[in-house]
Amino acid sequence: MDWNFYLNDIFPVLNRGLRMSLALILPSATLGLAGGFVLGMARAFGPSWLRKAGDVYTALFRGVPLVVQLFMLYYALPRLGLYLDGFSAAVLGFTLCSAAYHSEYVRGAALSVKQGQFRAAQALGMSPLQTALYVLAPQTMRRALPGCGNEIVYLIKYSSLAYLTTCVELTGEAKVLASQTYRYPEIFMAAGVYYLALTSLASLVLGKIEKRLRVPGFGRTI
Repeated sequence: MDWNFYLNDIFPVLNRGLRMSLALILPSATLGLAGGFVLGMARAFGPSWLRKAGDVYTALFRGVPLVVQLFMLYYALPRLGLYLDGFSAAVLGFTLCSAAYHSEYVRGAALSVKQGQFRAAQALGMSPLQTALYVLAPQTMRRALPGCGNEIVYLIKYSSLAYLTTCVELTGEAKVLASQTYRYPEIFMAAGVYYLALTSLASLVLGKIEKRLRVPGFGRTI
């Protein structure tokens, strides 16, 4: 194994791509989770028109491949006079798609909360907004966390599509270096290790958060 090639060529290039990947993933994950939580709660408890609008949004962004969404944002929107650079198009695409998936996890978690808690909150004189914030939201987020965490792991992996919008991240840097050196096995094996490290770290952190938020006596006991 040519360690000099790894140390002098592959790792510096992939580290540069890793920084760009993190710059894409962090805002996309944060905004996608926040947007998905609001959308999921609206789909579960909002008025009829809002639930239907949320269902249409979710069906659209879950049904259309992410590659097509990125192409629309980066290549089609300029025809309508809306111009986004590659980074902005990628973050927007990842956020919109991720929010749709998060909303489905949140909606299912919200609907699993027992109806008696609504009536108990009303009996205590709580408004619908107070009920949503102090009774529903904490339980919903706790129950939706495993699914939402899974979507964040997926986001790390499909951030590799950002190079399609000319935003050169980890996969883009690997592709450029491989086309210059023709050493595809070494380069993409190293890139795969980078992604495996990212997803493993994310899974570890999310597992610790899930354990931290677990309520004694509910759910898993081991």
